[in-house]
Amino acid sequence: MTKNKYLFPFIMITSLFFMWGFAYGLLDVLNKHFQEALDITKTRSTLLQAAYFGAYFLVALPAGMFMNKYGYKKGIIMGLLLYAVGAFLFYPAAEQASFNSFLLALFILASGLACLETAANPYVTVLGSPETSATRLNLSQCFNGVGSFLGPIIASYLFFGESNSSGGSNLDSVKLIYVIIGILVLLVVGVFLKIKLPEIKESEIVSSSELNKRPLFSHSNFVLGIVAQFFYVAAQVGIATLFINYCTESGVKLDNATAAKLLSGGLILFTAGRFVGTALMRVFEPNKLLALYAVINVLLCGVVMLNDGWISIYALMALFFFMSIMFPTIFALSIKDLGQHTKKASSFIIMSIVGGALVPYVMGSVADHYSTPISYVVPLICFVVVFLYGLQGYKVKKSIKYNLNNNEEILPNAGLDTQR
Repeated sequence: MTKNKYLFPFIMITSLFFMWGFAYGLLDVLNKHFQEALDITKTRSTLLQAAYFGAYFLVALPAGMFMNKYGYKKGIIMGLLLYAVGAFLFYPAAEQASFNSFLLALFILASGLACLETAANPYVTVLGSPETSATRLNLSQCFNGVGSFLGPIIASYLFFGESNSSGGSNLDSVKLIYVIIGILVLLVVGVFLKIKLPEIKESEIVSSSELNKRPLFSHSNFVLGIVAQFFYVAAQVGIATLFINYCTESGVKLDNATAAKLLSGGLILFTAGRFVGTALMRVFEPNKLLALYAVINVLLCGVVMLNDGWISIYALMALFFFMSIMFPTIFALSIKDLGQHTKKASSFIIMSIVGGALVPYVMGSVADHYSTPISYVVPLICFVVVFLYGLQGYKVKKSIKYNLNNNEEILPNAGLDTQR
């Protein structure tokens, strides 16, 4: 298998990362936008996060089962079709000015994204050498970051421009952007229907390793990876959800528009961090970089909690840079050496994204009872969990197995736990 054989599939799969990054980038803007256009409360608007991340929790496992039976390509096409249907449903929802209809459309759209992530994340890790799987996944996730910061920038002009002073015109802009998204997604479906993707059997990735024969949940790097991913996504979503509130309440006299621009700046740092992190992984072990970044974010959360004017705001923005590598690195470490369990494992890891639906509510409660700066103790705790995973939890445990034919001891490859 040559590198050239995997190049075009890698490019096409990486384009999917941009597509779901863009969809996610619109989410926080929609949250604030619907509060004004539909006259709903902040509490009710957080149902957008519940619908979005709840879909990941409910759909990821069925998506993994579908791909186990039909393969990666059909799983990707199914995800794209759901993505397009959800996007087009924003049109009638806007016509009715119905928040519940928007929730349904977003749930269907996010169900498609759950399929795409369940397929694309593990597929990238097996498109080449296992030793560079974390690096490849971080490179693909770089383009997810590009979509994430372009989404709110484009939406801010469409939703909050001078021409959008009334609720109706604001919803017209929502219709416009999602109809365009739906059309583009269908074009991508056409491309995937025509191209050939190598269907890699994970059981062939780890040659004769006893790790393949062990039950999935006996792999501690996978089980602890689910926990680490839950807390990481919880931290990421919580930090972004209350970002604008933090800036406008910081005492430095920032309005919503300026705070939104700072959020875009944080997302740009997030994207830059993925490119930098991908380069650093050529020098440093992925788990060590993950642990280091987690420690830095614990310290930055402490500075944010101090609420010391611009210093704390800059610390809040810096969090995005050091969060950048966490999702793909945890993902790659979690599915290391799982062999034929990889697709099923991917489903469970994607399900852990439900942390993004639950923890923002916890942060909001802390903010209401105490203050927004104090609420950042929640992501601080989350980053401690990520640090522990990068320090020890990622390790593929060695276990002695015996060949029944000749009683020879077999020590499975410990993957990223070994020295290069």
